[in-house]
Amino acid sequence: MSQTAVLQTSNDAPFRGITLLSAREIEAMRPACRLSSELLDFLTPMVVPGVSTLELNDAAESWTKKHGATSAPLGYPGPQGAIAFPRSICTSINEVVCHGIPNKKDILQEGDIINIDVTPLLNGYHGDSSRTFMVGEVSPSARKLVEVTEKSMWKGIEAVKIGGRIGDIGAAIQAYAESEGFAVVRDFVGHGVHRTFHAEPQVPHYGVAGKGKKIRPGMVFTIEPMLNEGSHEVELLEDQWTAVTKDGTLSAQFEHTLAVTKSGVEVLTKMPAAVLA
Repeated sequence: MSQTAVLQTSNDAPFRGITLLSAREIEAMRPACRLSSELLDFLTPMVVPGVSTLELNDAAESWTKKHGATSAPLGYPGPQGAIAFPRSICTSINEVVCHGIPNKKDILQEGDIINIDVTPLLNGYHGDSSRTFMVGEVSPSARKLVEVTEKSMWKGIEAVKIGGRIGDIGAAIQAYAESEGFAVVRDFVGHGVHRTFHAEPQVPHYGVAGKGKKIRPGMVFTIEPMLNEGSHEVELLEDQWTAVTKDGTLSAQFEHTLAVTKSGVEVLTKMPAAVLA
């Protein structure tokens, strides 16, 4: 689940509000992150034509409870004037950029794409991850969007270096995404995550290399780019949760939670965990 952007881009922004986790705390966070990956694996065979997003939600909720965790999105406070999030996962189909609310009327159709965003909460820690799935046979343009979005996430992850800057991540994502003809959503960003669901630092998926807060060991955050086929602009529906592309074009998203350690960068929500030197 992404965070609404409230960006700080100054190189000289004070290093405050960021929780640096110890090696022991990162170790304690692994089970929640592992669950998020396993939950998405569990849901994968269900992503077929004829299944409702409410069925996906209910299956995810049951699986999460069975594994001793709770669903962090369920009851999460909404923006001013909005209800708390009423479901356990986010399901965002086609032009829905993020935070789609599962319901029985949204039935998956052949050719759809759907992002499923999950965040199990286990032993006080959050594991936050999402994938975009292709439902049956999709159009070549939809397939390209999904593949480029996933690769753009990895471009961002590969840009994370100790002593680098948060802006390096967004610059890498934006350069690749735009070279492939897609627009990067500005309104939602990655975020710190640990015992707190949404924390500092904010991680924009666009920007200028060398800008933003310095990357240090102990930082744990998500990288979760959203790419649109058309304009980067989005708008919120009346529920104040569901964000859609303003021009009605397709959108895709992928997300991993990663930890910066003294030995490199570890992707906690990829199983087995990926370590990048």
